[in-house]
Amino acid sequence: MIIRKATPEDAAVIIDFQQKMAWETEQMTLIPDIIFKGVNAVFTDSARGQYWVAEDKGNIVASLLITYEWSDWRNNSVWWIQSVYVLPEFRRTGIFRSMYQYIKNEADENNIAGLRLYVEMNNSKAQNTYEALGMKSQHYKMFEWMKE
Repeated sequence: MIIRKATPEDAAVIIDFQQKMAWETEQMTLIPDIIFKGVNAVFTDSARGQYWVAEDKGNIVASLLITYEWSDWRNNSVWWIQSVYVLPEFRRTGIFRSMYQYIKNEADENNIAGLRLYVEMNNSKAQNTYEALGMKSQHYKMFEWMKE
């Protein structure tokens, strides 16, 4: 397995993964034009984030997005892990664990303050995975306002 930064050539696979994840986690159908533009916007402006992929035998089997938060408390950046998707037949095989460790090492090498992510409240499998990696659920509760 190879973990690497995604390239614009990987956009179609990432778009497909995001559509599958939206349906799987929230029964949401993403608007094709919007998700196409949203994924490609990351490739045209690195300030928006960086996609990472895992390949098995030359095929992309997982992807995730890192976005950036400035922490004035730490005078440093925090990386957010978002848009995680692993093909169902590759789940529970250690692929996310490998990707997480790779990203964590990248964060350490770049003097990043830490890693954060959010997870669907009912997704106990993902929560157990994150806890097994040493991540902790904090005392924060997430609120949002999103345009419909």
